[in-house]
Amino acid sequence: MPFYTGPRHKKAKDPAGKRCEPYLRWLRTRECILSHTGECQGKVRACHWDQAGDKGMATKVSDKFSLAMCDEHHRIQTDVMGWPKFQIHYKFSAEEACAAFWKAFPRHLEWDKAA
Repeated sequence: MPFYTGPRHKKAKDPAGKRCEPYLRWLRTRECILSHTGECQGKVRACHWDQAGDKGMATKVSDKFSLAMCDEHHRIQTDVMGWPKFQIHYKFSAEEACAAFWKAFPRHLEWDKAA
């Protein structure tokens, strides 16, 4: 059987306007959305809410559909519950949380115009 030994194939680039690294950096400076639970562990991450709908093959949703979450809550969301159960368990709307974080980001209007 022949094996492919050439360079790996590069994945397609995300459409312009989907990535906003300054926003992700800003999110990592916020508290975990669930810090009030007292369960937080690890660093705060920018976690993408993949139910937003603009996800493509081999791409994440737009960065503006991200929220601040610690490693432990991110692990629970991804490995244990999934988004629907996670939101029910912690009694919050990821859609509303993402919108609130995006609106609080000082440069959101600039990025909305560019997208």
